[in-house]
Amino acid sequence: EVQFVESGGGLVQAGGSLRLSCAASGFTFDDYAIGWFRQAPGKEQEGVSCISSRGGFTYYADSVKGRFTISSDKAKNTVFLQMNILKPEDTAVYYCAVKRGISLSLGSYEYDYWGQGTQVTVSS
Repeated sequence: EVQFVESGGGLVQAGGSLRLSCAASGFTFDDYAIGWFRQAPGKEQEGVSCISSRGGFTYYADSVKGRFTISSDKAKNTVFLQMNILKPEDTAVYYCAVKRGISLSLGSYEYDYWGQGTQVTVSS
């Protein structure tokens, strides 16, 4: 059974920082990528960032480039999303997900398993 343990969400003032964690287990892909997605109330889901299991290649949405950093601890199968200079428009439920293969993509349809999500709220 694939399981995700997401943590790190919360309430922060604009300009502040949060660090999300996603510990994934139970999948058997030799090569994979883990992505972060978010969905705000009334808005479509948006891909935020992803990282490959081999090489640690990363990709970011333009909306977060320069503010967010994705990283991983392969030994713990954990991926982190460091979010700095947070804005009210970053408010959303953040989900991590895993896809087969190391190609980088923010297309949600490519991801096979999804976590439950963690709420991030940025106040102005």
